[in-house]
Amino acid sequence: MERNGAGSSVIPSGHPARALVGGGPGRGAMLEWDSIQPPSGRPRLLSSPYCRWCEERGAPYLTLTGTIEPGSGRTEENMWIDPKLCVGCANCVAVCPMEAISMDHRTRRAQVDLDECVECHACYRGMSRERLNPTAVRLVRRVAELFRLRFDPEPDVCPTSAITPQELTWPRTVRRAFSDVLVTHESTGILGRGTEEVKTNDVTGRLGPGRAGFVVELGRPSVGARFHDIQRVAMALASAGAVFESKNPLTGLMTDPTRGTMNPEILGEKVLSAILEFQTELGEVEALLQLLGRVAEEIDTVMAVGVASRCDEEGRNPLEAILPRAGIRVLRAKTNLGLGRRSPSGLPPPAGVPPEVPGGVHPSGPSGSQEGEVVQ
Repeated sequence: MERNGAGSSVIPSGHPARALVGGGPGRGAMLEWDSIQPPSGRPRLLSSPYCRWCEERGAPYLTLTGTIEPGSGRTEENMWIDPKLCVGCANCVAVCPMEAISMDHRTRRAQVDLDECVECHACYRGMSRERLNPTAVRLVRRVAELFRLRFDPEPDVCPTSAITPQELTWPRTVRRAFSDVLVTHESTGILGRGTEEVKTNDVTGRLGPGRAGFVVELGRPSVGARFHDIQRVAMALASAGAVFESKNPLTGLMTDPTRGTMNPEILGEKVLSAILEFQTELGEVEALLQLLGRVAEEIDTVMAVGVASRCDEEGRNPLEAILPRAGIRVLRAKTNLGLGRRSPSGLPPPAGVPPEVPGGVHPSGPSGSQEGEVVQ
């Protein structure tokens, strides 16, 4: 794909993205940068590949497929340790949150298990990269060994910059999208896993009175989660009538949100963690918690469940009565006071709040109620 002017690009003939914007036979197609869509069947999940805002500021960017801009030199990358540069210091082994880096004691080089690597870039960004001559470093290490001495660089340094990102293509791009905390999801505009959950409900109003909002986090550092396990949980929830949050990147990867099925191309991919979100009536909370408990025994990862509901005007949360019946000890983890939402003009402030608050913001939101979250 070639750039053409300040705000458009040319898609070469035969490229799959051309079908989305038109263009006659033998001609490239024109499209605005912020309207780039991926080929059919690949959800619009990640950052537009021609966003100048990110490029000019050095921010990470992602494309859904490495073929969307052939020959441009701007491709995504998978992690690789160059054996010609690696001196076997093993500093990178401890940095990887997935234990995907190990030492090959035969070659005395570090290596990346690409099946376990989630492309979080923790090793690449988390270590200082020096550019010492690898031959000289190896020589010094060998001489030191003769005298039973150790010559190792500082533990947070790759002395020869051997950690080298390589080209990353679809479907591997989803790994970095859910694992690199500095990458923004295009579908939500949020870093990391792409969702704020219900923590900003005072602004979004996604969770209404009488409803319970669930967040189901699958995976953790050192464990991770594969999409076939995420699909198993999603399908079980969908069969119980769960309606998945549309403003969640996992929902965008579903081929059928009513069934919870994921894009088959990504089922084998592994991510650091991902969050499913859905809502239900308060009366269905106990049954869904029991369902999640059963499904948790069937998947090869860890599961953390959060449940939230709106507090009443006196600050009581209905979940405090429901969860003990399900055998869950109540922990009020977060209470959103509504500090981020402006009150409509003419709306009286809640009881106990001064009539005039700087910026027109009422600590308890425009309805005078709080949004509370109870997490187990």
